Amino acid sequence: MAEFNPLTAGAGKSQAGNPLQKFFRQPKVYVTLPSKGRYYPPGAVDIPETGELPVFAMTAKDELVFKTPDALLNGQATVDVIKSCVPNIKDPWKMPSVDLDAILIAIRIATYGESLEVTTKVPNVGDERTYTLDLRNVLSKLVTVEYDSELEINNMLVKIRPLTYEEFTKSNLKTFEEQRVFSLVNDDTIPEEEKLARFNDSFRKLTDLTIDTLGRSVYSITVDETEVTNPEHIQEFLQNSDKEVFNAVLEFLEEQKKKFEIEPLKVESTDEDIEKGAPATFEVPITFDQSNFFA
Repeated sequence: MAEFNPLTAGAGKSQAGNPLQKFFRQPKVYVTLPSKGRYYPPGAVDIPETGELPVFAMTAKDELVFKTPDALLNGQATVDVIKSCVPNIKDPWKMPSVDLDAILIAIRIATYGESLEVTTKVPNVGDERTYTLDLRNVLSKLVTVEYDSELEINNMLVKIRPLTYEEFTKSNLKTFEEQRVFSLVNDDTIPEEEKLARFNDSFRKLTDLTIDTLGRSVYSITVDETEVTNPEHIQEFLQNSDKEVFNAVLEFLEEQKKKFEIEPLKVESTDEDIEKGAPATFEVPITFDQSNFFA
């Protein structure tokens, strides 16, 4: 009788009908994109007829990906996990940034459930307390917000779009690098003249980054029935426009961004903490950091 070899067992057999397939992951959550699928380039997302994307729980491999610092910093970890858990998003790099938090929350719910424990110090007391946040409420708010994309300024129609996740990540990386240089002002080992030169250079780069980010967000400007969509022309206009126009576009973008910010958790203090000086109610900021959000 031939000896059984586990290394060659099954060799040559088709894997198309894997009997274990019925035990593969199944969607745990279905989510509507805050962007409603707009702003994606062709082929970057597949929107079902229901408008809801299936979301799978993370695998053990996905959890390990989120423990890689470099991959977290440059966004690759987030992209890899979104591809794994929300396969209808074909190219997460091209995903509008307004969809990011909703997608991450949906993945978190699918993997760990709808509750998230938040630990903070009680104001005026200093003792740590843990509160529970219902992520379903947060997600519900995000998917119902509307992103306004048109702004009228001095007879000009300005159309904007949210940055893609790729643009958003690169912008954050550049800002992070430049802001590190600002810390030089507290470094007494660097000569004042060199310190001032570096500071001015960083400030100029951050200003250029603001203008560049603004230019990427504006995809068309229509005036006198002429629509301008050339990115270079738009960038040149923003660099040479009146401060009123520039600030109006910048403020409008900030308004849209704030719509998709996570509201703080409002909690009530215990009678014991109130006696110690705590306010009756206070707010706990909610930040979704992948390093602890998926821990």
